[in-house]
Amino acid sequence: MSQSTAERSAQAMWANDRASQLLGMEILEVGPGRAVLQMPVGESMVNGLDVCHGGYIFTLADSAFAFACNSYNQLTFAQHCAVTFHAPGRLGDRLIATAEEVTRQGRSGLYDVMVRNGAGDLIASFRGHSRTVMGQHYQEETE
Repeated sequence: MSQSTAERSAQAMWANDRASQLLGMEILEVGPGRAVLQMPVGESMVNGLDVCHGGYIFTLADSAFAFACNSYNQLTFAQHCAVTFHAPGRLGDRLIATAEEVTRQGRSGLYDVMVRNGAGDLIASFRGHSRTVMGQHYQEETE
């Protein structure tokens, strides 16, 4: 698949992705099987231990995973995801999630996502299993 397919798929998804938009996420990069998103850690994301709530970190990783596995203009959903937290995110951090395709065979895919802070420290690692279903993000032109 091409870079333009990945970009058009991301544009179509982003238009309706109110959850990622509401959290202040931004797509930095997208390509076939790859996506990089960032999210600032704001006041409302800090928990009782004064660090970024893990659910927000998971959501950032999940969004990067979604844009990576949907980069082929095929509707693709998470089938299973797991996260490991390595260090806390802090108020004011700019977290960056980089999703990379490990393998894609038939309707199943496997993706790894690394979430880092602006200093490059590993905050969380995430592994997502995807499942492709019928449908596309946009109608492809046929010749």
